[in-house]
Amino acid sequence: MSNRLVAALETALTRPARASSDYDLNSGTVLPANRVLRPAAVLVGIRGADVVLTKRASHLRHHPGQIAFPGGGQDAGDADLAATALREAEEEIGLPRVAARIMGALPAHETVTGYMVTPILAEITTPFTPRPDPGEVAEVFSVPLAHLLDPARFRVERRIWRGTWRRYYVVPWGPYYIWGATARILRGLADRVRP
Repeated sequence: MSNRLVAALETALTRPARASSDYDLNSGTVLPANRVLRPAAVLVGIRGADVVLTKRASHLRHHPGQIAFPGGGQDAGDADLAATALREAEEEIGLPRVAARIMGALPAHETVTGYMVTPILAEITTPFTPRPDPGEVAEVFSVPLAHLLDPARFRVERRIWRGTWRRYYVVPWGPYYIWGATARILRGLADRVRP
């Protein structure tokens, strides 16, 4: 990663930002005040000038075939959410934990599936060959960070979910339809890098 890109991302991490949610673009949604959200983390891994993403396996019960960051729920043995993101990335795509330098955490994101996901921004400092876990990941691929940091590349779409229209961000790249929580987290990063 270039020094200029590192500086831009580190500056972005210092800018104030609020947490996001899958409900951000859906005014009128009332969430229960007493809801319990499970802690989770994802690794927003920057390799060179690209972001590493996965295509989830098609047989998974939740979000089959969707584009996602490597990540998952926090385990009792994880020291913190950064450790969760590193453990999950190692399990899902074979990224050695020592190959990633944690830069910081982005604002948490609440999902419709009941998780409070903390995106952990990290520079992948060592070359590695992705080894997708076939139980979870169908494919590992990269998208240029420049594409994902350009707010003009994002659009808002909508679909019926649980009987009502739900609006969400999308940021397509080639054959990959990046949407939902992944696109919302990326849009939040883009807004912080280019305020």
